[in-house]
Amino acid sequence: MRVAKRRASHLLMRHFRSLIPTLCLALTPFIHAADPAAPAGEVLSLNEAIQRALAKNYAIKVSGFDAAIASARVTEALGKFDPVLRGEYNHAENRNPLLTFDTTTGLRNTTADETDSYEIGLGGLAPWGLTYRLGASTTNYRGTFNAYADNYDSFAGVSFTQPLLRDFGFGPTLASIRIARTNRGIGEWQFKQSVIDTITRVTFAYHDLNFAYAALRTATRSRDLAAGLLDENEKRFKVGAMSEYDVTAARSRVASREEGVLSAERQVRDAENYLKLLISDDRTTGLLDRRIVIEPPAPAPIVVVDPAADFRIALENRPDYQQARLGLQRSDLNTRLQRNQLLPRVDLVGSYGANGLDASRGASRRQVQDRDYRSSSFGVVVSVPLTFTTERGRYRAAKLQQRQSEAQLEQVEQAIVVQVGNAAGQIETAQKRISADRHARELAQSTLDSEVKRLRVGQSSTFFVAQQQELLSIAEVREAAAMSDYHKALAEYDRQLGITLQKLNISLDVPK
Repeated sequence: MRVAKRRASHLLMRHFRSLIPTLCLALTPFIHAADPAAPAGEVLSLNEAIQRALAKNYAIKVSGFDAAIASARVTEALGKFDPVLRGEYNHAENRNPLLTFDTTTGLRNTTADETDSYEIGLGGLAPWGLTYRLGASTTNYRGTFNAYADNYDSFAGVSFTQPLLRDFGFGPTLASIRIARTNRGIGEWQFKQSVIDTITRVTFAYHDLNFAYAALRTATRSRDLAAGLLDENEKRFKVGAMSEYDVTAARSRVASREEGVLSAERQVRDAENYLKLLISDDRTTGLLDRRIVIEPPAPAPIVVVDPAADFRIALENRPDYQQARLGLQRSDLNTRLQRNQLLPRVDLVGSYGANGLDASRGASRRQVQDRDYRSSSFGVVVSVPLTFTTERGRYRAAKLQQRQSEAQLEQVEQAIVVQVGNAAGQIETAQKRISADRHARELAQSTLDSEVKRLRVGQSSTFFVAQQQELLSIAEVREAAAMSDYHKALAEYDRQLGITLQKLNISLDVPK
């Protein structure tokens, strides 16, 4: 009787020990062990990742240079009104033949003269198209005609040219400046778009890395389940309770799950490297070796969006729409400029000043200062191209570009309607997926609990327990994927509305 009891107790303990791996595997979701998907490294939140991208992302840096270049072009255009100070000195010597001959030598008689001229002036352009020049000059003209005596001829005064048709007024003269300022505005909106796109990419990469962690956890759990099932089958095979085929099949399953773990680990590293690419300016291979760990994202709130009402918000904030508007404004400025160039050139010219002439340079200049001998002139210069071929071609091209800009603006507006609608649909779909996947996970958990209870009373097998555990893991990852996609859908909706920066309280200093 004692022998029978000891034998029964031994069989019971052996059966209990054989159940320990199975029960441990079944209870894996409830054990808070170290996360195998999270490498040892720097812990980074989403906000910290965005701040680093703002400081170090190369796409933002390159776009910032474009904005600064466009701003510099405005300064360049304003330079057309800068007065120009000009000084000049010339020395000339001439020998001129005469029609008479020297009776002694028989050679042609000649005359000679020398000239030294000094000139200084200040000239420029006025915003209404007037070109002006304030200047003074002195010329010392001497030669054989006056026995090389000094003869200083001085002048000081102002001269101007005022267009009356082509290039007249503020419109044509300021056109280049207004176009440059429009380009600067486009550059600023392009910079803002680059920042918004980069922030959105960082958000996507952050949640993709979090999902990669979840996929690695699933692959690791699946491999451990397969290993536990293999161990259980080998034990049963030793006592003759299972065939060799079942052991081989379980061993094959372990090998397959190991390949899945390797792929999931590579997915984590690739997602991690992409996030580092967005938030770092490191250009060495050390970038690949440095590890980062992200904080688990907080659950996103359930929101209800109205794309029809938000469409106007998108028109006010979308950088691409504002760029299209400024592009149309630029085309309008160019069209008006080219229309003005179809006019003939009619310029009013004039000058006013004082002359001085004396053998002494000082006396000559004093005559100018005293305005003893005044000088004035005025007139009209007309220039009319016979065909206006160039001007007509430019004006036609400008009109076509304006119509093209109008079509581009309408195209962007239509695209915004569709993109905002699609982004809103992604939010709605992600919310439904979260609800469905959560329900599926709860059912999988309930099924696993039931299967574990059946295993304890001998009505199930380790195979079915492991299968239900895998199904629960897959359901958990799907729920995590739905939450990740929901975060990304919210970020994308903000991007489509152009309000990413406002949502994150980020103010930009556009590079100048």
